[in-house]
Amino acid sequence: MKDSRRNIPFFPYSELYESDKENFNRIFEDVCSRGAYILQEDLEEFENDLKDFLNVKYVYGVANGTDALILGLKAIGLSTGDEVIMPSHTYIASPASVHLVGGTPILAECSQDGMLDIGDIEHRITDKTKAIMPVHINGRTCKMDKIEEIAKKYGLKIVEDAAQGLGSKFRDKCAGTFGAFGTISFYPAKLLGCFGDGGLIMTNDSAISEKISLLRDHGRNEEGKVIAWGYNSRLDNLQAAILKFKLSKYESEIKHRRSIAKIYHNGLKDIDALKLPEPPTDGDHFDVYQNYELRAKNREDLREFLTKKGIGTIIQWAGTPVHKFSDLGFDQSLEKTEEFFRECFMIPMNFAVKEEEANYIVDAIKEFYE
Repeated sequence: MKDSRRNIPFFPYSELYESDKENFNRIFEDVCSRGAYILQEDLEEFENDLKDFLNVKYVYGVANGTDALILGLKAIGLSTGDEVIMPSHTYIASPASVHLVGGTPILAECSQDGMLDIGDIEHRITDKTKAIMPVHINGRTCKMDKIEEIAKKYGLKIVEDAAQGLGSKFRDKCAGTFGAFGTISFYPAKLLGCFGDGGLIMTNDSAISEKISLLRDHGRNEEGKVIAWGYNSRLDNLQAAILKFKLSKYESEIKHRRSIAKIYHNGLKDIDALKLPEPPTDGDHFDVYQNYELRAKNREDLREFLTKKGIGTIIQWAGTPVHKFSDLGFDQSLEKTEEFFRECFMIPMNFAVKEEEANYIVDAIKEFYE
């Protein structure tokens, strides 16, 4: 039986709206009463706010995070046969975006922190390699200095999947701003989530920016003339208005997540059966904790115990790394990644988790191992 004292879902989707519905209703009425639905001032204002927040020159809101990757790869000229190296510890959207523009995803190991294993990149480079795609998972930015060194050495582009990394930094530089382009997802459960799908592409390259501007809107230029083949992938204006409002409070959201992560770390760090993510620090990494993904011995028994305590948990991406998707033609062994997936799972980490709930979760995990 569940502990009747608590009900802490992994992510409370309904609370996205209920947490501030008066303001959300106001935004809805404002946008709809103006008939401002597609490519209107709210989107432009949101994009400008993000430029300032991310310290990047160009930002484009698009329909979703997967489209963001596809449009970015098209913009850099990725074509049939080109290879892109990325971690197997990622969502299917990362390799799918490469495949859908004709390229070949090359899967590599993850390191102890779940990021792309720097030591597993170079030997996968061939004469077909076009780019490296670091995936900034769980609100942590990869060690980009090493990836930049490898990319420069072999003349490769860096294309960043920062779907889970808005606001995370490595050495004071935001995830998504290191390479040719970076992408963010605004899926409801993301750090900055809207009420549906949404995404963005960021770049400091004017030529890439111009191509993305055309690609997201049917190949139309600023005069409305079609000058290229394009897609229909625009972040709708209502979602942009909601995201603009939420971005104004985003720094407090990050502060909250880091405080919850600190509670988890301080409470669980002495349990030998657990491997925890890095705690909040003022060092090279500024983590924003999209998720709190840890590794545990006796994982399934622990998750069952937590369920009985009313605590929701999940294993990211249904517990399957990309290189195990045999139906998609993958057939390789990645021992570090497979070991990671035998132990990894996530406990609640979101805007609604209260400090006393975090302490309750810590106590429940301690109780299990004791």
